[in-house]
Amino acid sequence: MPSVMGLLEERERAARQRVEALQAELLEAEAVLERRVVALAELVEALAAGAVVEEPVRPEPVPAVVKEPVAGSVVPHWREGVTAGVLAPEYRRLLAVLDEVPDQEGLRAKDLAARLGLELVPAKIEGVRVKAKRLVARGWLAEEKPGLFTLRCPVGQAGPGGGRDGGS
Repeated sequence: MPSVMGLLEERERAARQRVEALQAELLEAEAVLERRVVALAELVEALAAGAVVEEPVRPEPVPAVVKEPVAGSVVPHWREGVTAGVLAPEYRRLLAVLDEVPDQEGLRAKDLAARLGLELVPAKIEGVRVKAKRLVARGWLAEEKPGLFTLRCPVGQAGPGGGRDGGS
């Protein structure tokens, strides 16, 4: 009989794959839209050159919808130029706590939970550990020693620590 944790991890993996597929589909749809906007503009210019038109009709750009991450959001992989602002608030709080640790010593899940003001019970500590492990897997944190979490890059350098002002 499969474990509950295994079932949940499988469901998370399936949801993540669905999100990645939808993100790829969205990028493709945006590229198609951009090509069509350019094609329409070219057509308007070509028609205007052949006939007297007072003012060519220009399609209005479609505004990009920027959503604020919410609790339960998918944690994106860190890459150059991405700031912590793309993370849900609970993940930004984890990064902020680790940012305050002197000399990049790192913290264990229990210490993170305490600094976050959480009740130090196994369920809360494990929740923090899962979030920290997820940030490690996505490149936001490092775990050089098992269970000891640190920022991947110190503040001020390229990396997750450098973009902390993006929503903290």
